[in-house]
Amino acid sequence: MLKGFALEISLDGKVALVTGAGPNIGSGIALALAKYGANVACNDLNFDAAKAAVRRIERNGGTALALSGDVSVEEDVTSNIGEVLGAWGRIDIVINNAAWLHTNHILEEDLASFNRAITIAVNGNFLYTKYAALSMIERGIKGSIVSILSSNAWQGAAGFIAYATHKGALANFVRAAAMDLAPYGIRVNSFTPTAPRPDNPELLAQWRAEGRTELRPRQPKPDRPAWWRETGTYDVRGQIPMGEPATPTDIGHCIAWLSSDYARLITGCDFVIDGGARAKYWAYTPAPGAAGPVPLIPLDITEVEGLSPASPAPSFTSSEPSASPEASFTSPEASFTSPESSSEPSSASSEPSSASPESSPAPSSASPAPSSSSPEASNG
Repeated sequence: MLKGFALEISLDGKVALVTGAGPNIGSGIALALAKYGANVACNDLNFDAAKAAVRRIERNGGTALALSGDVSVEEDVTSNIGEVLGAWGRIDIVINNAAWLHTNHILEEDLASFNRAITIAVNGNFLYTKYAALSMIERGIKGSIVSILSSNAWQGAAGFIAYATHKGALANFVRAAAMDLAPYGIRVNSFTPTAPRPDNPELLAQWRAEGRTELRPRQPKPDRPAWWRETGTYDVRGQIPMGEPATPTDIGHCIAWLSSDYARLITGCDFVIDGGARAKYWAYTPAPGAAGPVPLIPLDITEVEGLSPASPAPSFTSSEPSASPEASFTSPEASFTSPESSSEPSSASSEPSSASPESSPAPSSASPAPSSSSPEASNG
């Protein structure tokens, strides 16, 4: 309390643009920005995914605009920027979430897929940051830009060679862009998801109908030569000291604050909500039975097909190891995309979802491939 009143975070009067607004991380961030008061433009290569994000915002009382475009194509980016400026006259906040969570081992990766994954993520962050910053400077706006990374930006995980390459590159892109834009009062930061647990009621209802779980189903192993050596397994739920994974809602609360004027001098930094996973000593495995955090403050107050926001997806296993990155998904946006989801690039999210090492493998933002809205496209 301050002199008898509580301070509140407000984004009233601000306009945000979220790329890769698929149903997982991207949609969660977009909803949070809207609930804190911003008008939100939702981009996705899959226009249906962008429109779903808008519907979610509107049924929760917010104002939103759906955009379709490939984040790696300059003409699409400038068109999206122009649509937002035409609708609302300004851009204050940009969330670079689109990416392709393409998963493959270095010995099995092909150059075309490797280049495509990098092009989607790197071009998308570069182009949206550049053109949004120009619009801010022209209007005297001291805005906020946030790039969504992945734990793969900071640590090595077998089977994620392209994804780790572009996420690691973006970690330093953020610092360099922060220095370029600091003279204009524009801040550039990053957020690192760590296999968040999906909490979008519409997505959970879909999964329940399909009988699928939080973790990506195991995929059959490809035929490999006799000399092939397995790389190991992942346990994305048993390595959290506080005992509970983050959700897109947790991520949204953090990014809303980071996008507010309270964070006016924070730039070139990375943020993470992971219950202590990144801070722990590498050989330490937390004991089961942690008390857990305080209850989540929900943002989605709607119900979809009788599934309330608090209801879990079917058969979620909170500490189920996956045999390989292909066997589980961890999210980016993740949004739905190939294994930060699907296996094609989508313009939407860089979100892994909850299964693989941190995010779900899925393509997210590119034109040649699927859509950014796949749940598996989240970051981890």
